[in-house]
Amino acid sequence: MKLRILAALPLFATALLAQKPGDKYFTNWPENTDPKVVGKKLADHFVVSPHQYTATIHYSEVGAWYGSLEFSKLTGDTELRDKLIKKFEPLMPGGAEESRIPQRRHVDDSIFGIVPIEIGILTKDEKYASYGKSWADRQWENPQPDGLSAETRYWIDDMYMLTILQLQEYRASGDKKYLDRTAKEMVSYLDKLQQPNGLFHHAPDVPFFWGRGDGWVAVGMAEMLRDLPDNHPDRARILKGYKLMMAGLLKYQGKDGMWRELIDKDDAWPESSSSAMFTYAFITGVKNGWLPEAEYGPAARKGWIAVAGYIDQNSDITQVCEGTGKKNDLAYYYARRRRTGDFHGQEAAIWCTNALLR
Repeated sequence: MKLRILAALPLFATALLAQKPGDKYFTNWPENTDPKVVGKKLADHFVVSPHQYTATIHYSEVGAWYGSLEFSKLTGDTELRDKLIKKFEPLMPGGAEESRIPQRRHVDDSIFGIVPIEIGILTKDEKYASYGKSWADRQWENPQPDGLSAETRYWIDDMYMLTILQLQEYRASGDKKYLDRTAKEMVSYLDKLQQPNGLFHHAPDVPFFWGRGDGWVAVGMAEMLRDLPDNHPDRARILKGYKLMMAGLLKYQGKDGMWRELIDKDDAWPESSSSAMFTYAFITGVKNGWLPEAEYGPAARKGWIAVAGYIDQNSDITQVCEGTGKKNDLAYYYARRRRTGDFHGQEAAIWCTNALLR
C-alpha cells in the first residue's frame, strides 16, 4: 500500500502543477455565460454589424474588431478570422471604403492601426503588417520634448487608446522601442492622474470617477503588463498603479457583480461597458498571478456572470453609456443615456471572453 501511495505522488504533484491561477473560478459556467459560446455570438454579430457613430471608423468599432480577431485566434476559428479580414479589406488604402479611414493625429483615430497590425500577426501578410506599422510610427513622428507622443492629452481614456497601438506594434515586430514608448506614456499618466483611492478622475479638470473612463485605464494596464518583461524599468511602477486601482475597484463592485456609471455613486445606474472592462482586468490579474486568487477570483467570476446577463437575444449588450467627452459638471454624467448594442460595450464583453479563454 505504501508503495502505491508513493508511486501516485508524482501524478498528484503533476496535477497540482497543471492547475493554473483562476481554474477554480473560471470553469463550470451557468447557462448562457460560457465564454466560448458568448464570444462566438458576439464576434459573429460584429461581422454583420454596420458602422456606428461617425463617417470614419470609430475607435469603439476598432476595439470590437481587434477583440473579435483575437477571439478567432484563441478558438482556432479560421472561418471567422477570414470574415473579419474580408470586412476590413475595403478600409485599406485604395479600397471601396477608403473615405472611412480616420485622418486626425489624435488618439481616437490613431488606434485604427491596431486592426491591420493584428491581421498581420494572424496572417503574416506584409501588406497589413506594414500598413499597421505606419500608424504606430506616425503617432510618434513629432514627439514632445519629454519623449511622449504629440497626441498626449491626459484624458484617462488614452491609457488604453494611446498605449495599445505601440504595444501592438511591439507584439508584431518585437522592436523594443515601441514597448518603451508605450510604457513611458503609461507611467506619465499614472503619475499625473491616479488618485489616492486608486481610481482616476476623467481628466485633471474633471473630478469625477466616470466608469468607462476608468475602464480604459484598467484594460490598458492589464494589456501592457501581459507583455512587459519582469526586468523592464517601468514594470514595477505600472504594476503598483494597477494593483492600487484593482483594490479600489474591488471596494465598489456591487452585490450584483456590476459597477456604476459613476463608480462611487450608489444612485448611479449599473453600466455594462465599464463593468466588463473591470472584469477583464480582474480576470487577467488572477490568471497571471498579479492579484490574489482567493480575493479577486470570486469577484471576477461574479463580474463576468453579471455582464453576460446584460447581453440580449440579438447578441447586443444593453445598458452601455453613450460616448462621453469630459465636462466638469456632475449632472452631465448622471444624465448620460443608456444604449444597446453600442460598440463600447460589445468590445469590452468580447475582451472578457478572450481573457477567460486565454
